[in-house]
Amino acid sequence: MPKGLVVYYSRSGNTKQMAELIAKSMNDAQLPTQCKSVQDTTLDDLEEADAIVVGSPTYYGHMAAPIKQMFDDAVTRHGKLDGKIGGAFSSSVNIGGGNETTIMGILEAMLIAGFITWGDPQGDHYGPVSIGKPDDRVSAQCRRRGQRIAELTCKLFK
Repeated sequence: MPKGLVVYYSRSGNTKQMAELIAKSMNDAQLPTQCKSVQDTTLDDLEEADAIVVGSPTYYGHMAAPIKQMFDDAVTRHGKLDGKIGGAFSSSVNIGGGNETTIMGILEAMLIAGFITWGDPQGDHYGPVSIGKPDDRVSAQCRRRGQRIAELTCKLFK
């Protein structure tokens, strides 16, 4: 049975709230999924998951250092993440605060590692974004992203 993992870094709790919504949606869509802070995530966790969704607050238009460190550390497992389903999400303080560049940075790291990523023709195309605390629109986007990733993962890995 395929497995999912949602990894996040959060100071304010906003990114954590998004992570929990995505993980719940993946579980509800029949993909057993763990939700873990990056500090509690091991490289073995990454290898064992079939779908990995990564979330970070936006700092100067980029992912937070602990998320970047996870990807840097994963270089020691190069080739072992190939073929996994990947997704990204982000939060920031301001509109135009760099959410999409943060998401693209995460997706770029995933693509280099060989992940399969899937855009969305509706709503947040690259991945859910939140300005401050997630509102109803953001929550719906998180649920949608989790469901879509779970459905794709189950199709490819069952």
